[in-house]
Amino acid sequence: MKEKLKKFYNWSNSWTGTIVIVLIIIFFLAQAFVIPSGSMKRTLLPGDALFAKKFAYGVPIPHIPWLEIPILPDFRGDGHLIDGPKPKRGDIVIFRYPVNPKLHFVKRCVAVGGDKLMVRNKDLYLRIQNSDEMTKKFAKKMKTETVNINGEIWVKNPYMKLYPGIHHDPKVDFPEEVINYGPVIVPKGQFFMMGDNRDHSDDSRFWGPVPYKLIVGKPWFIYMSWDKNYTIRWHRIGMTINDIEKELREGKKPYLTYGCK
Repeated sequence: MKEKLKKFYNWSNSWTGTIVIVLIIIFFLAQAFVIPSGSMKRTLLPGDALFAKKFAYGVPIPHIPWLEIPILPDFRGDGHLIDGPKPKRGDIVIFRYPVNPKLHFVKRCVAVGGDKLMVRNKDLYLRIQNSDEMTKKFAKKMKTETVNINGEIWVKNPYMKLYPGIHHDPKVDFPEEVINYGPVIVPKGQFFMMGDNRDHSDDSRFWGPVPYKLIVGKPWFIYMSWDKNYTIRWHRIGMTINDIEKELREGKKPYLTYGCK
C-alpha cells in the first residue's frame, strides 16, 4: 500500500500527473468563473471571480475550457454523466445560456417545473405547483405573506426577505410584456431564472426557463474580487453566497462598501 501511494505521489508531481489532476478537477469538480455583469448585484458583483461547484446538481458533460467543446457524447440526453439533485427554489445557479450554450450565466432559480408565476408591476408572484396549500407552506418557509388574486393564493416577492440582495431599480421602465409577464406554468424538468438586480437582468422573462441539461453547478466561494478600477475587494475573498447574504441581512451593504453603486 505504501509503495502504491509513493508511486501515485511521484506521478502526481510529474507534468503528466499534474495536468491530468487539474483536468479532472476542471471537468468534474470545480471550475473558475468571473461575474461579467451587474445582473446579480448586490449579491454577486461584477469582478467577483468564483469557483463553481460542478457536482452540485449531478455531473455535467465535461467541456474543454474556453472552447466549450464537449469531450464526451451526451449518453443520457440530459447534459449530465450522472444525474443529481435538481436546483431548488432560491438557489443561485450557474447554467449554459439557452440562446448560446457556449456562454455561462449566473441567476437565481425562482421557480421549478410545475410552478405557476407571473410578474405584475415588476413584482414576482409565485404559486407552488399551482396549489393553494403548497403555496401557503412555502410562504411560511420564506417568512412572507400570501395574497389572493382571482381566487388563487400567491406569494408576492417570495425571496426578498431571506435574500435581501434582490431589488428593483425605480429608474428603469421595462416594456409592458416584462413589467406584466405571464402567468405561465414552468414546464417539467425546467427552471425559471431571474437576476437579483431585477431591472438590469437578461433572464427567463426574455428567453424562457432553463432545461436541466444546461445546468452546470452553483457558486462555491469567491477566490478573488476587484472593481472596475481593478482595486481588490479584499473582504470578499473566501466568501460564500451564505456569507454574503448574511452580511446583507445584517445591513452591512457590501455592494456600497466595495465600490459598487
